[in-house]
Amino acid sequence: MKSTEELLTELADREAIRDLPVRYCDCVWQGNLEAILDLFAKDGQFISKGRKREVVNQGHDELRKMYARAIGETSPRPYIHNHVVDLKSRTTATGRCYVELRSAARNFEWIGTGFYDDEYVKEGERWKFAARRFTTFAMQQREE
Repeated sequence: MKSTEELLTELADREAIRDLPVRYCDCVWQGNLEAILDLFAKDGQFISKGRKREVVNQGHDELRKMYARAIGETSPRPYIHNHVVDLKSRTTATGRCYVELRSAARNFEWIGTGFYDDEYVKEGERWKFAARRFTTFAMQQREE
């Protein structure tokens, strides 16, 4: 049986991890590039998986370039759902959450959905994304 201290630590860790995707969405909505980067470990990865391609960006320099292109006034707005967290050790965890994307340029109409498979790492006292893998379920084709 776990001690009260162990249970409290697990609960605090789960809450901190569950907060990461929520903060991520808020940072995207706010266009706050530096805050997004702060959610990732120094060598953190963002992997985007589509039907025909996979793109990997690793480390803050690559992530900064990717997010600088991706976020803006008319960028898609994410909504996170159904976050599941599995603690693996005191400093590592995995999780999955589902995302709905809406278009800021088109009156917030639905434009896609998918999920994030995440790996988390505890750096010091803070949990961060070690890897964030986005897989598309359905995405509307862009109208040119």
